[in-house]
Amino acid sequence: MENIQRLIAVLKARHPCISITTADEPDALSVVHDAARELNLPVWEWSVTRGLREAELRAGPALPDTQKLLDALLTIARREDRFIVILLDAAKTLDREPESLRMFREQVFRFDQSGAHFVLIDAEAKLPAGIEKVAQEFELRPPDDAKLKSLIKETALQFHQQQRIRAGLAPHELELIIRNLRGLNCWDARQIIRAAIADDMELSAGDANHILAAKRRKLQSSGMLEYIEAPVSLEEIGGLRKLKSWLKTREGSFKKDAADFGLIPPRGVLMLGVQGAGKSLSAKAVATAWDRPLLRLDVGALYDRYIGESERRLRDTLRQAEMMAPIVLWIDEIEKAFASAASQSTDGGLSKRMFGTLLTWMQEHRAPVFLIATANDIEALPPELLRKGRFDEIFFVDLPTIEARHQIVEIHLKRRGRSAKMFDIDTIAEASTGFSGAEIEQAIVAALHNAYADSKEVSTQHVLDAIRNSPPLSVTMAERVEALRAWAAGRCVPAD
Repeated sequence: MENIQRLIAVLKARHPCISITTADEPDALSVVHDAARELNLPVWEWSVTRGLREAELRAGPALPDTQKLLDALLTIARREDRFIVILLDAAKTLDREPESLRMFREQVFRFDQSGAHFVLIDAEAKLPAGIEKVAQEFELRPPDDAKLKSLIKETALQFHQQQRIRAGLAPHELELIIRNLRGLNCWDARQIIRAAIADDMELSAGDANHILAAKRRKLQSSGMLEYIEAPVSLEEIGGLRKLKSWLKTREGSFKKDAADFGLIPPRGVLMLGVQGAGKSLSAKAVATAWDRPLLRLDVGALYDRYIGESERRLRDTLRQAEMMAPIVLWIDEIEKAFASAASQSTDGGLSKRMFGTLLTWMQEHRAPVFLIATANDIEALPPELLRKGRFDEIFFVDLPTIEARHQIVEIHLKRRGRSAKMFDIDTIAEASTGFSGAEIEQAIVAALHNAYADSKEVSTQHVLDAIRNSPPLSVTMAERVEALRAWAAGRCVPAD
């Protein structure tokens, strides 16, 4: 209903040309038709395969000689009343046919006076320049929980009418399935539900994991959001004591009675630090501590060569993240994504517009999406990002202390089936001074390779040899590491 009411508002504002970009054409058509019924407006539809026909008579024949867009527009030009014309996949045709484009623009200007409307429904937002300037973009929002619940019931009933299925879901089980479908459009949600039922002709709580896995594949195929597996316990993460304490203190702020106490849930943190020191692990620590899914946003994949398309992709992705809330949203190496926003832009201002879109969302979003941004190069960050209030806290992830190195060595040995009691952990921790957590892990991996090549069990000496043979980043890039530490002193909260 939200999409319908929003479209009604756009139609009441008498916008003569409305553009909807979506792969879910049936849902878009349904929204337009429902909005038209509310306003008592007749609807006509055109496609290159069917021509122009009245929507209420879709089963009947189209008007003769209207399969070509120009002919359909000439027919439309003869009408004087107020109505809606839906054009399906017309953008490419308008781009190829100057006569059709000219005729379309003339009708848009006429509709501006008569109160009629064009609604363009396309799978890709690549409108010709002559249309882009006059079209009002309308974004279909993903279905809410009520719509998803109705979708699940409708799909199960359709199956049941053809072949008896078992569908016994307790209220909390139905809520779990709905939660796992959040953020998908109606088309994708329906296909995933159908696949879950068809697998065993049953819809049960056991399908929740299959639905979530299918959703992950769907999201990752788009290249925008990627599910990241987080450790099951904070015990698997060494160091980061202050960060862990910060997370534990704020965990209760998400409870319902916290608002009555005057608490506002945290909205995000910025992680600065030495490369390989554990910023990515810190993002996983947040997801683990608060038992939330962790999704990584690939900002680089959002950039598109078409004007306006990149910003739309970012808005759509952020809106999708909100629909999937509560989640942890991770933007890795944010300085690379918005580097041009911090200097004189060489991309026509695209980075600055994208950065502005992100800042606006950070300030205004209300869904429980906790943002984690990680960065290695502080000088490349736009200063607006560091302003107080953008993030709840700015943490500096330094190279691990000797206590943290003890934990890291033990964790990585345990992951590879070795007991820490068989090693001199104190000596290894001392020898790895200046090593990041990632470098310690690679030293242990190298020790295992060397031991296996020698047909021996890995020992303390193997690990020490690997450490001594591989100088850490803090040595090879000492000046840069020290400069980063100097900047962070007094500006950031140490993560450990």
